Amino acid sequence: MERCIGTVSRGVRAPIIKTGDDIVKIVTESILKASVEEGIEIRDRDVIAVTESVVARAQGNYASTEQIAADVKAKIPSGEFGVILPILSRNRFAIVLRGMAMAAKKIYLMLSYPSDEVGNHLISEDTMDEAGVDPYKDVLTESKWRELFGYEKHRFTGVDYIEYYKEIITGSGAEAVILFANDPRAILEYTKNVITCDIHTRERTKKLLRKAGAEIVLGMDDILTSSVDGSGYNEKFGLLGTNKATEDSVKLFPRDGQPVVDGIAENLFRATGKHVEVMIYGDGAFKDPVGKIWELADPVVSPFHTAGLIGQPNELKLKFLADNDFADLKGEELKEAIENAIKTKDANLVGNMASEGTTPRQLTDLLGSLCDLTSGSGDKGTPIIWISGYFDNYTNQ
Repeated sequence: MERCIGTVSRGVRAPIIKTGDDIVKIVTESILKASVEEGIEIRDRDVIAVTESVVARAQGNYASTEQIAADVKAKIPSGEFGVILPILSRNRFAIVLRGMAMAAKKIYLMLSYPSDEVGNHLISEDTMDEAGVDPYKDVLTESKWRELFGYEKHRFTGVDYIEYYKEIITGSGAEAVILFANDPRAILEYTKNVITCDIHTRERTKKLLRKAGAEIVLGMDDILTSSVDGSGYNEKFGLLGTNKATEDSVKLFPRDGQPVVDGIAENLFRATGKHVEVMIYGDGAFKDPVGKIWELADPVVSPFHTAGLIGQPNELKLKFLADNDFADLKGEELKEAIENAIKTKDANLVGNMASEGTTPRQLTDLLGSLCDLTSGSGDKGTPIIWISGYFDNYTNQ
């Protein structure tokens, strides 16, 4: 019988997960329960995805501002340093900044403009252009910024992030100097000790700073790479990927996740005989066309996944075949010709015009975006996503 449905993404409800819970058991049981109660068959190569937040929560991977401060103080004992290129986020960065400030006597906070790395704008491009400011070379002080741009608030949060971040620093007992620049090397006119807080450009930023004469260069991925006073940690990403837990603590990106994804896959195989793929996912990799915000504030979309999710899609563009190779065919004859083209396609379609326009992205990035959009970030209560049919094509029945 011919199948009429292709890819389906489902949010699966689960119990509220707390520190110490068996995440492998909970995910397995939630999927099996959904399968029975909803009458959905688990198939080979279905994808089971778990949001990073519940994995980290089950692991108890948390850190307090005091623990962040202790690590920063040990690594920059002078207490005077630059904090550069952070994103503008109450959830993602504010609590981290408080921990840094608790270790400081003086912080030079350098913000990028007109927006941060993920697209949160301090001002619009038009406003910047009208002021005659060159974002590639101009370094602005706080007083100059206010003279040019006033006290503009974020269009979605209603927060003046300049004032907000300054108050976090001064409220923690440190002196705050606010600067605006996009060249990370600009901070070296003020201090040779730097914590760079960019996410996806951090390695280049560190290299530029060291080459320009910085003495201590840290990224957020260099802080809490091991436990400090009993804190959580992430040996690879440090503070990258953190989220606010309370006003004085953050939840870190999960660690040790490979046994989690492999364990879920093994449990479901034992229960069903089906080989499923499993991944842990965070932010999706997509950009909002209205707010211009790029969603990916995590260091990667998927820190852990089963081996079958490595690589990129290798797909033919059906509309290209229909409009070009088989333009003279229609109906059942066209269907059979396209099915045969799919069955006999090359293992690597790079450079083949018939694949033009397909998305050359990692499978985990594509799937993670689908998962993030399905689960949302609010009160849906579906931290597990079950995707069926993703690896099917037009020939599968």
